[in-house]
Amino acid sequence: MKLTIIGGGGFRVPQIFEALSGDNDSVRITELCLFDAHPQRVLTIQAVLNQMASSLPRPPRVTTANGLDEAIIGARFIFSAMRISGTAGRIMDERIALNLGVLGQETTGPGGLAYALRTLPHARDLAQRVARLAPEAMVINFTNPAGIITEAMRESLGDRVVGICDTPIGLIRRAVHAIGATDRQVDFDYVGLNHLGWLRSLVVDGEDKLPALLADDAALESIEEARLMGLDWIRALGAIPNEYLYYYYFQREATARLRGSGQTRGEFLHDQQGHFYELACEHPDSALELWQRTKHEREASYMAESRPEDQRSNREASDIEGGGYQQVALDLMTALLGGTPATMILNVANRGLVPQLPDEAVIEVPCRVTGAGIVPMNIAPVTGEMLGLLQQLKAVEQLVIAAAKDKSETLAWRALAAHPLVDSISVAKQLLQTYKEQIPGVAEVFLTP
Repeated sequence: MKLTIIGGGGFRVPQIFEALSGDNDSVRITELCLFDAHPQRVLTIQAVLNQMASSLPRPPRVTTANGLDEAIIGARFIFSAMRISGTAGRIMDERIALNLGVLGQETTGPGGLAYALRTLPHARDLAQRVARLAPEAMVINFTNPAGIITEAMRESLGDRVVGICDTPIGLIRRAVHAIGATDRQVDFDYVGLNHLGWLRSLVVDGEDKLPALLADDAALESIEEARLMGLDWIRALGAIPNEYLYYYYFQREATARLRGSGQTRGEFLHDQQGHFYELACEHPDSALELWQRTKHEREASYMAESRPEDQRSNREASDIEGGGYQQVALDLMTALLGGTPATMILNVANRGLVPQLPDEAVIEVPCRVTGAGIVPMNIAPVTGEMLGLLQQLKAVEQLVIAAAKDKSETLAWRALAAHPLVDSISVAKQLLQTYKEQIPGVAEVFLTP
């Protein structure tokens, strides 16, 4: 069985390789095909994989493709993990926004919209090629902003594309651990969009344990999201938010810290990962050791640039252990192939789950996954400020999708202006103009053939 990774020179590929190499009889990936616009990075990642393989039970054969069509043909699963314009583009996404006084972050706020604009044409092209060349393949979308990209790819692939993210799964894992339960014992309610959602119940034997958890200082302190946003605010909400909601709830503080930081997250990763690829290319025999060291630094510093000073180094081991995108993807494939069924939080079509949103809108909700497919689970009604934020952000996402499809600068301006983290129409116009001037991929979106 062939699995293709689009973005096969990416830093996270070894984590996927490791997950695929275990004793899982339900998922026997025999070929892992890597395709990337940067062949040298693929060679570096191959060196890491070769050194990992000797210690793994059943590693798949690793191949590379010279073209996108070659990578797609024959694949049963395709992971979309592209990063258009690389980390250099991410730096511009973040810095341009910060220089104009608004939040600069890869997927949240105007930076995420710039990233989406230049990625959408490539994502649509990939979806169309898969529909034509591999009509039985399932696309698992890792590419951010995951909700926007997945929704656009659904135009060609329908239910054969699903978006995944590890942040809500991590939140659930921490909350379940805090109440002293196991995943199998707990039913939960979670709703939102990618990087914007809330855990609203934790039910064990018919009893919602979330209120007791919210009242317990020690238990709540064990949850990264509660420490980040404050126990008083979590209790006021009556729910535990996805960590990315920090940027909405603490917009002023996060923006000030980001502007005052010596490095944005994009700059940190650009330097760190660039150093890894350079050293691993020079010393291929040490590629695995270099990758492991870089991975630990990357995970331990997650969101550090946005945090209050006293929280920048207090991530607990439980916050970064296990799981991750690779485990989510493996569990998803296992269930789809008829192995152990799974309850997962995925990016799927709304289809009436949140009646106030369009049916075709992609939302992030719990799903039951079996060999028969992916079935979203019923959720409690969404009301009040949660609903308001969902509706506003979904409108922004759909404006961006339409802007890229119609090559419309007007729609792109409206999307930026409608975003709750952009506080001025004139600033939105400046953002669009500057993104076009400084990021070629954004300018190309609006060129007519």
